[in-house]
Amino acid sequence: MNQYTIDDLLYLMARLRDPEAGCPWDIKQDYASIAPSTLEEAYEVVDAIEKQDFVHLKEELGDLLFQVIFYSQLGKEDQRFDFAAVVSDLVAKLIRRHPHVFPEGTLQSRVDNRHTLPVDVKARWEAIKQEERAAKGAQGLLADVPLNLPALSRAAKLQKRAATVGFDWEDVYGPIAKVREELLEVEAELDSGDQAALEEELGDLLFAVVNIARYQKIDPEQALRRANQKFEQRFNYIEQHAAAPLMQTSIDEMNRLWDEAKQV
Repeated sequence: MNQYTIDDLLYLMARLRDPEAGCPWDIKQDYASIAPSTLEEAYEVVDAIEKQDFVHLKEELGDLLFQVIFYSQLGKEDQRFDFAAVVSDLVAKLIRRHPHVFPEGTLQSRVDNRHTLPVDVKARWEAIKQEERAAKGAQGLLADVPLNLPALSRAAKLQKRAATVGFDWEDVYGPIAKVREELLEVEAELDSGDQAALEEELGDLLFAVVNIARYQKIDPEQALRRANQKFEQRFNYIEQHAAAPLMQTSIDEMNRLWDEAKQV
């Protein structure tokens, strides 16, 4: 079997986009049309990692890399950037953000890092990123937090960013108390009939729960994915072990099977 290289992949992508002899589907695509596929491929990488499916992880990483190659080909056609420029800018940025590894700002410079503390690295990293945001003209500390992030992830990122300037709870019991407060406000709105107000309070409750996860250094998206998986496994157990179709199974029987599934 041939051992292909990144140059082969770049050539393949150019062939796929060839106006005369390329793939009709690939030729029709643009940045926006392939963006949903990029998100899907990223989630499939995460899914393979969480399942520890390392055989498929290699394949999923290839699919995600292809998205980068596709955007790079579009950029080259538009004379905006190409893959080499993407790589060059990435390397330059990582050198700039790791002065504790590349002290002279060059790829070859080195330093003895055995006594550098992770907390110092993190503080430096945040300071450098803040300088980069200012250089880009970002208006405000939260301005460049992507709007299209999943809501739980964006909530955690907003909270984390605000915490870098001291806007944070003293300890985890602050957000825990906030969850209790928001839950009472949700309950107060349940009988009001004001659906918009109820939605707002539910949003506040979710935001407060994310704050607990963020404070405990738990990824809320990952936590909820695992909860979803656990629910799916237990519900599948109910389906598989119910004596009759679920529409004909009592809630008491389903609850019994649910408790049984928790012991499996």
